[in-house]
Amino acid sequence: MAEIKLHGSWYSPFTLRVVWTLNLKGIPYDSIEEDHFNRTPQLLQYNPIHKKTPVLVHDGKPICESMIIVEYIDEIWPQNSLLPADPYARAQARFWVKYIDDMFSAIRAFHRSIIKGEEREKSRENLSERLKVVEDQCLDDHNKFYGGETINIVDIALGSFVKFIEVQEDMFEVKILKSERFPRLHLWFNNFKDVPIIKENTPEQEKFVAYVRPLIEKIMASS
Repeated sequence: MAEIKLHGSWYSPFTLRVVWTLNLKGIPYDSIEEDHFNRTPQLLQYNPIHKKTPVLVHDGKPICESMIIVEYIDEIWPQNSLLPADPYARAQARFWVKYIDDMFSAIRAFHRSIIKGEEREKSRENLSERLKVVEDQCLDDHNKFYGGETINIVDIALGSFVKFIEVQEDMFEVKILKSERFPRLHLWFNNFKDVPIIKENTPEQEKFVAYVRPLIEKIMASS
């Protein structure tokens, strides 16, 4: 078995994507926990451009960026495939992964609005509008997950995003994912987080909130 190491941060939605993928495929790996403010020399060596997690190291070769790592894992270890075999379906899945990743800018704007006390409602509505696109255009009433009955790459990307929103809701005592506005998203996320591998490899909500609140405030203050 090839040596596999994951440099990540347990609270990061991006690290979670890789953790879920490795465990869904039953791939053993060594986990190296990274401090956002005190990165290891190995991380800086493996990711000298962005200097951030996650980084997967496969037989000494580093792969950076969470969804690139997920696709790499899916290609090297094809069991429990996450990408559709059909080229058009694969392109559509990649479109939604990109859309979800782009939504993180709306999350950052929401953080700033709460911490600075400015345009809170405007930033929340901007985030909600982007989620409504996912609700109406990405998810299907007839499918348990994005691609049908099994988790695929879109579910991995969206699951980490929605989990992070849940943490924000608890931290800042504000409701974003209202069930009456996002019924499909609620049903989908309940299905997703109840999958045993996902449940077993997702930290408890209380642990997330206790750790992330001061971290977000520190990051926002330094930005």
